[in-house]
Amino acid sequence: MAETPSVMLFPFQTIYDIGRIVQSLKYVRERDEKGEESLQKFHKEAERIDKRDRVILKNEEERSVFEEVFDRKTLMILYDLSNADAFAYLNGVISSGKEARVYWGVKSDGTDVAVKIYVVASSDYKKRLQYVDGDPRFNKIRRDSRGIAELWARKEYVNLKQAFNAGVRVPRPLTFQGNVVVMEFIGKAGIPAPRLIDSKATKADYTDLIKSMALIYQKADLVHSDLSEYNVMKLEKHLILFDFGSAVSIVHPSAEEFLKRDISNVNRFFSKRGVRVEEDEEKLLAKIRGKRSKSEEDELQMQNDEEAALV
Repeated sequence: MAETPSVMLFPFQTIYDIGRIVQSLKYVRERDEKGEESLQKFHKEAERIDKRDRVILKNEEERSVFEEVFDRKTLMILYDLSNADAFAYLNGVISSGKEARVYWGVKSDGTDVAVKIYVVASSDYKKRLQYVDGDPRFNKIRRDSRGIAELWARKEYVNLKQAFNAGVRVPRPLTFQGNVVVMEFIGKAGIPAPRLIDSKATKADYTDLIKSMALIYQKADLVHSDLSEYNVMKLEKHLILFDFGSAVSIVHPSAEEFLKRDISNVNRFFSKRGVRVEEDEEKLLAKIRGKRSKSEEDELQMQNDEEAALV
C-alpha cells in the first residue's frame, strides 16, 4: 500500500505550494479509482491534517475564497504550468475582482510574473457574453461556467498578444492554459505599479492614452471596450493598459459603441482631474479610428473568419 502523503489539502499560505496541493489531490483521485479499503482511513488522516492547518486561515470567508479559486481542475492546470516553469510558486493576491484574481508569481530564476485565474464559479461571465457574441475570432463557445471562464482566459491572452505585437504598452503575455493566464508582472519586488486612478494625471498622460487607443484600433485591430482609470497603470511616466478580456475585434458589431464609451470614460476622468480634453468626441473617434479603406476592412474580416475556423 502506498504511504499516505502528509500534505495539506487546502493550505492558505503566503506562498501557495501548488505541487504539494496537487499531489494530495492526485493521491485521493487514484485511490478513489482503485477503491482501496484503506481509503476511508486516508480521508480521516487528510481531514485531520486539513483541520490542523486550517488555523492559518484568518476566517471562513478567506477559506471560502481559496476553495472558490483553486478548484481541482484549476489546481491541475497550475501544476502543469508550474512544471513548465511558467512560475515556481505563487505569493499573495495583487488584484481581486468578481471574475478573476491575479497572483504574484515567481519563476525559478526569480523573475516575477502575474498569474491571472478566472474564477469558474463566477456568475458574471454570462452578463459579458456581449463581448464575445459577434467577435468572429471566437465562434465556438461552451456556455457552461468552466467553458466561459476558459474562453475568457484565452480571449485575454489573444487580445494581449495582438496588442503587444502592435507595439501597445501592455503586460507581455507569456502563456495560458484553461482558465489561467500568465503574463509579465508590471511593478517591482511584488508591488504592482499604481493605477491611473491612484496617480497624478497630466496632459501628457491624456495624450499618451489617446495614442494608445489609436494604436490598439489601427494596428492591433481591437477596441479595449472596458477602458477606464482603473485598468491603466502608470510606471515611470508611461501608461500601461491591462484587463483585455473584454476587448473585441474592430469588426465586432458593437465595436464603435464600445469605443465611444471608452472615449467618454477617458474624457470624464481627465476632465475631473482638471486636464483639458478634446470635447468633440466625434472628432476624437475619427482620430482614433484613422483612415482604413473598405478593402482593408474586408480583408480583416476574412482573416478573422479564417482564424475562427481554426479554433
